[in-house]
Amino acid sequence: MISRILWNLPYLFGQPRWDTGVTPPELIEFVESGAVAPGRALDVGCGTGTNAIYLAKHGFEVVGTDIAQLAVRRARRKARDAGTSVSFYAGEAIKLGTSAGPPIGGVFDMAVDIGCFHAIQSGRRPAYGAMLRRVLREGGYYLLYAWGPRKLLGRAVGLNPDETEALLAGDFERCWIRGGEEEGSPSYWYLFKRRPSWVS
Repeated sequence: MISRILWNLPYLFGQPRWDTGVTPPELIEFVESGAVAPGRALDVGCGTGTNAIYLAKHGFEVVGTDIAQLAVRRARRKARDAGTSVSFYAGEAIKLGTSAGPPIGGVFDMAVDIGCFHAIQSGRRPAYGAMLRRVLREGGYYLLYAWGPRKLLGRAVGLNPDETEALLAGDFERCWIRGGEEEGSPSYWYLFKRRPSWVS
């Protein structure tokens, strides 16, 4: 309950710095490469819906989720204004695909996370990995942007590529990793593909 309140607070005072309103080139490149055909797409930590709306405009059936109810309200309004159909829900990422989570329905061909996973406390990250295994179909793609390790408001956030791959071990094949930086600290883009169960 407390975490939900904290994630809503920045939206009371404008637009949080992490919610840029710009679809990143990595997502555009992947979608427009044709590597994944339009199908069901899940945007985890969707914020005000910029990337979910982009995906909907490119033929995907999109569900966006965020822990911040205020962000979800703005996302719904933005989608209406853009003339797109996207289902947005408020809820915790680790509960997706369970009866305790929002009604996202079925499995997805693609999942996108641009800045959610790295904010989850380390002890809850295995539950995030379990969520991905529930909601992403075999052969589906997972595009992730995550910070490397750093301190934020006195607590450790982010994870390095070895930690990320370990959490997805067995069920996901790494397609690529691209290193960069944000605000002087390391950050990474990842593309994974869900392996067939007989390979895991």
